[in-house]
Amino acid sequence: MKKNLDYGNTYLINLTSATPIDLNIDTRDIFYRSKANYKLWIKDKLVVFSPEIFVQIEKGKIASYPMKGTIDARLPNAMDVILNDPKEIAEHNTIVDLIRNDLSMLAKNVRVERFRFIERLKTNQKDLLQVSSKIVGDLEGDFFDELGTRFFKLLPAGSISGAPKKKTVEIILEAETHDRDFYTGVFGYFDGEKLDSGVMIRYIEEKNGQLVFKSGGGITTFSDAEKEYNEMIDKVYVPIY
Repeated sequence: MKKNLDYGNTYLINLTSATPIDLNIDTRDIFYRSKANYKLWIKDKLVVFSPEIFVQIEKGKIASYPMKGTIDARLPNAMDVILNDPKEIAEHNTIVDLIRNDLSMLAKNVRVERFRFIERLKTNQKDLLQVSSKIVGDLEGDFFDELGTRFFKLLPAGSISGAPKKKTVEIILEAETHDRDFYTGVFGYFDGEKLDSGVMIRYIEEKNGQLVFKSGGGITTFSDAEKEYNEMIDKVYVPIY
């Protein structure tokens, strides 16, 4: 993977790992007790409690909120640290540019309405700060007539793949040692007028009697291995508090 970064085959790659875990509650309890923007439970399969919006569509507008950059809120000056970290700035700039390009395949007048704003996430262990941006575009009136075809043009989500997307997905398939399965997919609802969808991160899977928490983060040529490892571990939590 490092050679691909060094050679410029990918500028940003979302690398993930699977961590075996033990819990004193089951996945159904996590679903009902956790607090998250998007939640999903499939019996004997998985539970998701995701903070990340994929796309929201309403009243002729499509909006995406890529989330890139996570830090332990307890660290001294955590907000300033993450907002001024050169690696984090480069990573976030890359993903915003990628999402702008993705939305431009479907919408007109694509623009960044909010750039690198901070959200605080509570977990069972500590608070995390995460950096997001808001990107918006204007849709044609007949967008929902071919919703499935158009929606799938956006997949996979840029925040969990990387840039350039096609080549980076190929590198991910070579580099990762586990099957993502439903992890890093998308889910949501459509009521005929509004669509709301989230990215399937913060994900616990049941497999052969073992619980596995899948997590990851964005890697660039500026990445520090220890920091990236700690970020991945920070994301192994349940939002019950």
